[in-house]
Amino acid sequence: MLVVHAEVPVDPDHREEALDHVQRLVEASQAEEGVIEYRAATDLSDPNLVRIVERYEDADAFESHIETDHFQEEFEQAILDMLGGEPTVTRFEVDSATELNL
Repeated sequence: MLVVHAEVPVDPDHREEALDHVQRLVEASQAEEGVIEYRAATDLSDPNLVRIVERYEDADAFESHIETDHFQEEFEQAILDMLGGEPTVTRFEVDSATELNL
């Protein structure tokens, strides 16, 4: 499994428009083959920070994702023009995962 965590700061003046693009990105990405989960949320302490958590079956699914039209259009062409800072993206290679009962 591959996990990607992105932190995307958006310009407050473009927040609503950026969130619309994020929503479309999430909806389209969730339908992709090889995507286990694709979620986005705003940070509770900074509403202009969008956190995106992506889980893929493997690296090939992730590579396919970044080549899709919706990723190119909604993220690279649209959201990047509305940034309020530098995004950070971290990729995790996961050998195993266990669900915890709390």
